[in-house]
Amino acid sequence: MRHGMVNRKLGRTSGHRAALFRNQLASLIDKERIITTLPKAKELRPQIERLVTLGKSDSVHNRRQAERVVAEDVLIAKLFDTLGPRFSERPGGYTRIIKLGTRRGDAAEMAILEFVGYEPVIEKAPAEEKGGGKKAAAKKEEPEKAEAAAEEKKPKKKAAPKKAASAKKPAKAAAPKKKARTPGTKRGQ
Repeated sequence: MRHGMVNRKLGRTSGHRAALFRNQLASLIDKERIITTLPKAKELRPQIERLVTLGKSDSVHNRRQAERVVAEDVLIAKLFDTLGPRFSERPGGYTRIIKLGTRRGDAAEMAILEFVGYEPVIEKAPAEEKGGGKKAAAKKEEPEKAEAAAEEKKPKKKAAPKKAASAKKPAKAAAPKKKARTPGTKRGQ
């Protein structure tokens, strides 16, 4: 009978499994989005939801309960200061699992586990100065022209003359020389 066997073992010992989930919980709290296999994401979801529920009410007891799982002070602070208040009105269901398809190497089902309302941070390229589009372009061209002029002023080096002996020899394909085999030795050694 299969009574009480609710969790997946994921091919790991219990200590390895606990360490895996602790690390993934820490990454999820830090980055708010992780890519992992689908079975790991399904096992991780109830654990992170429990932690966010603890983070909704800030107390010493709840902080200590959360520190049993995630031992980093920075992550506990983020859990209780940003994630808890963000989901204070929500009665559960703080995460979503998005299926990605199979992984190329071993065909494992991959998934994204992220918090609801997650918006990726898009880093913008530094914008050019406003109002001076033509002037800024002219300023960029000036240093390039100066560099080109400096290169032209430098005297050019002449190529070394080729040796006359190499021109006289006909071009033959260099074949590897065979070693003379001494009697009594094995081939290839």
